Amino acid sequence: MDYYALLDLTIRLGHRLAMCGAETFRVEQCIVLIMQAYGIEAEAFAIPNCLTVSIKTEKGKPMTRMRRIGEHGNDLDAVERYSNLSRRICAEKPEPNIAIAWMKEVDASRVDYNLFGYLLGNFMGACGFAVIFGSTFLDSILSGICGLVVGFVGLLMNKLKANQFFRIIIAAFLMSALAYVLATVNIATNADTIIIGSLMLLVPGLLFTNAMRDIINGDTNSGLNRVIQVFLIAVAIALGTGAAWTTIASLWQVPVSIPPLEHSLPVQLIACFIGCMGFSILFNIHGPGSLLCALGGIISWAVYCITLLSGGSDLAGYFWAAVFSSAYAEIMARIRKYPAISYLVVSIFPLIPGASIYYTMNYAVRGDMASFADRGIHTIAIAGVIAVGILLASTAMRIWFSYYYSRIQKRK
Repeated sequence: MDYYALLDLTIRLGHRLAMCGAETFRVEQCIVLIMQAYGIEAEAFAIPNCLTVSIKTEKGKPMTRMRRIGEHGNDLDAVERYSNLSRRICAEKPEPNIAIAWMKEVDASRVDYNLFGYLLGNFMGACGFAVIFGSTFLDSILSGICGLVVGFVGLLMNKLKANQFFRIIIAAFLMSALAYVLATVNIATNADTIIIGSLMLLVPGLLFTNAMRDIINGDTNSGLNRVIQVFLIAVAIALGTGAAWTTIASLWQVPVSIPPLEHSLPVQLIACFIGCMGFSILFNIHGPGSLLCALGGIISWAVYCITLLSGGSDLAGYFWAAVFSSAYAEIMARIRKYPAISYLVVSIFPLIPGASIYYTMNYAVRGDMASFADRGIHTIAIAGVIAVGILLASTAMRIWFSYYYSRIQKRK
């Protein structure tokens, strides 16, 4: 056995999974299962910025490889491809050099949306969620335009190799400033809903979802690391939008906020589908999977709205919607043999409290600390109940499927 080649194979495959946005447990499990398939005892340890693999040879000699993980991507199509590759390697157990050649074939087969598709995803994501948060239809189009600003800034900052914190501050500032200017010159009706819709493009939905799944699976270090990253991104969003409000207020009179509109449930569900399809593009999900992910988003938002119409609180709505989203993701993952994260991250996105995040930091900028504290606590509560809903549903579904498959094995 060429242990060096096998270590190289697993560390490279695990690194690719991590860079594409896979959960910590998936990265570690992929490596360990491949090693077990070759009859080798192995340990894998992954955190968001580092991956370590250790094995023992037949003579008991320990061997270790470590690789640094850079800034993570959002390529869920690649997560599916590399996960399928790991299952193929476990099933066929080829020579390591052949498996590495297979991995290079997967590298070459990866598909990304072109520039038009990327910008379309930004436009659809901002436009759809602006309607959900109460914008007029004209304002939703303007929110989509602000989403294009976010997309262009992201492309430019990537070329300049700017860090994520700075990139989000610049995008949030330019997008918010444009929305305030449009409202000041009476083109837009409500700058707040325009900003909230395009703000969803900056909210770290995949990072938040992976943090919750890492904590659920006992990877507390990775989970807390990701939670801190989510907090820092929220701070960057606050700095960018706050600076925009302060700048426009010093130049013109910032328009007074008006209450958001209350759209009918069918309109909200259509808007939710548009927004979720936009994020399916941004997360690089292709084919029927993108439609199924958007369907999950519709289900989660429908559950939330039905809970409110039934007299439940908004926290109860977020909880039950998170439960249904997580259950849907686990079921679709087993039906289609794809990672659950692809379905969960998009279906949970309508529940991300973008409006609460915006109003919390808006109160802070305006010096209304009482409202800031009240809204901030409520935002944390929303994040908490979503996390609990994901935890309970995911755990229950895994226990059930484990029991179900064990029964099938016994019958055989």
